[in-house]
Amino acid sequence: MDWLNAIVQGILLGGLYALFAAGLSLIFGVMRLVNVAHGDFIVLAAFLALVVTQSTGLHPFMTFIFVIPLMAGLGYALQRGLLNQTLGHAILPPLLVTFGLSVILQNGLLEIFSADNQKMDAGPIETMSLTVAEGLNIGVMPLAVFVIAIGVITSLQWMFYGTALGRAFRATSDNQQIAQLMGLNNRHIFGLAMALALVVVAIAGIFLGMRTSFDPSVGPGRLIFGFEAVIIGGLGNLWGTLIGGILLGVSQNIGAQINPGWQLLAGHLTFLVVLAVRPRGLFPKVDG
Repeated sequence: MDWLNAIVQGILLGGLYALFAAGLSLIFGVMRLVNVAHGDFIVLAAFLALVVTQSTGLHPFMTFIFVIPLMAGLGYALQRGLLNQTLGHAILPPLLVTFGLSVILQNGLLEIFSADNQKMDAGPIETMSLTVAEGLNIGVMPLAVFVIAIGVITSLQWMFYGTALGRAFRATSDNQQIAQLMGLNNRHIFGLAMALALVVVAIAGIFLGMRTSFDPSVGPGRLIFGFEAVIIGGLGNLWGTLIGGILLGVSQNIGAQINPGWQLLAGHLTFLVVLAVRPRGLFPKVDG
């Protein structure tokens, strides 16, 4: 039962990793941009939610109302004002700029909030659980995160293939020049893509703040988890991203079951094995 419990908890943890990864996958799919500051934006969203709860007394779930618009506006402004200038045939300029953003965000948060661990109090839901069988309980909070991760990915998938904005994203991703000739404003489309990615980041950051403690330095770790989930699942495949997050979470929990010190190592080893066997991931996006 201990092993089954480790697998079930790993699957639920994979939902959080999928939220970390979905925005990263979205941005890479539309702009071919690797956002090195992605993890730090997740932490920024967690701190924004913390400020809202402390200043208004609202429950962390209510902070979505404030944090999502703020992060979306920040994403659009950053893309239009800064990141669009770095896009082109070379991959190095956007990497350097987003690395600089990562450094700025980490040090800015450190200056404002110090290096102390923070956590948002979600109340009784943090300890509530559902008994599935003797010795097997499912936490309500991890289950809620997993369900919302599925909902977010389903919504993104529908948006990409069932709306005019999604068609604009796909057209711009396939060929920017032809998309522009057809009347699409690539700079605006890229701004909307980054805004949407940071909406997902806001959701991930708020749940991060409710599920575990965080501080200004944990962003790179969240970036690694998200990056590994994207690569395991396959670049450009949103459902693959969810599967990648689940495999990563299950690997970590099985590693911890064997030896507590092997938790992170087991996840990294799974990533390396998948990368060696299938360099494009388990479910790569098929062009055309």
